[in-house]
Amino acid sequence: MAVGVAHRLQFNSQADSGSEKLASGYEPWELGGRSDSLKLAKRRTLLRESLEKSVAEHPWAWPKRSIIFVSDPHADTEAFEESLVVSGGVKLHRHRGFVLTAAGRKASFVIGGDCLDKGPSNLALLRSVKALMDCGADVKLLAGNHDVRFLIGLRAMSLPAHCDTEHMFARMSPKVVPLLHEIYQHYLQGSKRALRGVPSREECQKRLLPAADWFERFEMSARSRMRDETLQRELTRMRKKISGFESAFSDVGMDWREVYATAKLCQKLFLKRGGEFFWFFNKMQLAYRSGSFLFIHAGLDDQAIEIIKRDGVKSLNKLYKQQLRHNLFDFYYGSVANTMRTKYRDVDMPLSNGAVAELCRQGIHAVVHGHRNRLDGQRLMLRQGLLHIEGDITMDRNSRLKEGLTGIGIGATIIEPTGRVLGVSNDYPAIKEFSPARYLQ
Repeated sequence: MAVGVAHRLQFNSQADSGSEKLASGYEPWELGGRSDSLKLAKRRTLLRESLEKSVAEHPWAWPKRSIIFVSDPHADTEAFEESLVVSGGVKLHRHRGFVLTAAGRKASFVIGGDCLDKGPSNLALLRSVKALMDCGADVKLLAGNHDVRFLIGLRAMSLPAHCDTEHMFARMSPKVVPLLHEIYQHYLQGSKRALRGVPSREECQKRLLPAADWFERFEMSARSRMRDETLQRELTRMRKKISGFESAFSDVGMDWREVYATAKLCQKLFLKRGGEFFWFFNKMQLAYRSGSFLFIHAGLDDQAIEIIKRDGVKSLNKLYKQQLRHNLFDFYYGSVANTMRTKYRDVDMPLSNGAVAELCRQGIHAVVHGHRNRLDGQRLMLRQGLLHIEGDITMDRNSRLKEGLTGIGIGATIIEPTGRVLGVSNDYPAIKEFSPARYLQ
């Protein structure tokens, strides 16, 4: 799979203000970031002990097909497409678009979530993902927190008013404004029929925002189902989100009637069979397992591992679908959504050593995820002794600008059946190569 990757890869040098250079081959992929020799030796020992402990529970199993993992493209089509090309899985033809290579026909492409928000064009990125599927690639599309936040907002619009869900559209926050504005510009702006049948400004606002007494009703209803600290933090966040919602749309020239019309159109585009982007959420799944690798957007917690223990990863995906259809409150504030937004902070749901040991007994030894963006390529980390392969390389140009990086992020995480994992990124001068066998001899 990786033959020729080193010759194609270009990386950005901050010291050279974005000048392009060729990657210089492979180097061993170490745990954590760059460090001195003493720390490096300790980390190697820690990783070896962790791997030995995990395989003592269950042998390591490698995927039968190569896996190309690309995560968090965030509406940057150029970064997404260049990353797929660099992976060696596709070629990009001027007229035909994606063309699978011989290696790509034998591989699975796992998109690790967060296709939406931040970047230049959500619509272009969505069409590029669909083009990858249509070219014959085996694609697994994982749910990211940005993607699902949009889905929940659209679903909640059609539900009867209830304190559990009436805030879900506003909960998308001003972050959703660029996406809705892009859809408005592309499909509605300038059309004489755009606002036909759309109710008054006051009625649109009423349908999109929670009622004035929502805070009191939500607090009373959720008190027995959420930790007080989590509940109070949610109420504080919602006050901030609601207060900034109208001004954020006003800043891009949209009023409440235009916002409502656009949101209703989004329901047709994304949620109705036959809609242009119906495939997006319909194809999406929470997690994917191949061999000893579990692919998920952000990470795991004890509750998610308990579900996997009982009925496997398929049951986790089934619960994801069920809760999205029937119980948005439990979904958004429970373990399922935590797997899309955890960063293993105190405010996130806990991951314990005992749960990690159980996961190893199920034969899962590594979690491959995005969500936590990196500035120098992919990273290996241990969380309670569980190996995590962090694959968000900060692809989209707007995030990179904020982080002090140049251009677009290009790269992929490649898992080969032969027993190695490669981290390819144009923010790192070599291809990182991780082989568990190196530690288990």
